[in-house]
Amino acid sequence: MPVTRDNHDPAELDVRRVDGVPVYSHAVSVAGGTRTIYIAGQLGRNAEGKVVGKGDMRRQFAQTHENLKIALAAAGATMADVVQTVTYTTDIEALFACVDVRLEYYGDNLPTSTTVEVRRLAHPDLMVEVSAIAVV
Repeated sequence: MPVTRDNHDPAELDVRRVDGVPVYSHAVSVAGGTRTIYIAGQLGRNAEGKVVGKGDMRRQFAQTHENLKIALAAAGATMADVVQTVTYTTDIEALFACVDVRLEYYGDNLPTSTTVEVRRLAHPDLMVEVSAIAVV
């Protein structure tokens, strides 16, 4: 049975937009024979565990998404299969200045999204962490 995915953004709910482009969906429904994949919070670290882009939100956010792609691929999924993300950041304004990075990775398949500013992540040089749920 094929999997179908639909994004739902009711007119009664505002959607945050940057330059007129929505940056998430309020609800995503998935139907059909599916498998759910849970991706642990990914960070701006390279394969050796070193922080990428100390003090550079854009580089860390991109590395975080590259790490998500790797984890998803290991489970047989792609960024297009992501239906929910939770983002933790130490600087929400710096993160919001990098919305274009997020859009590069998700395109028209915007997942639901929760973003929370926190005091600190697992290492003092880390600025952003993203966990995800995908359905294939």
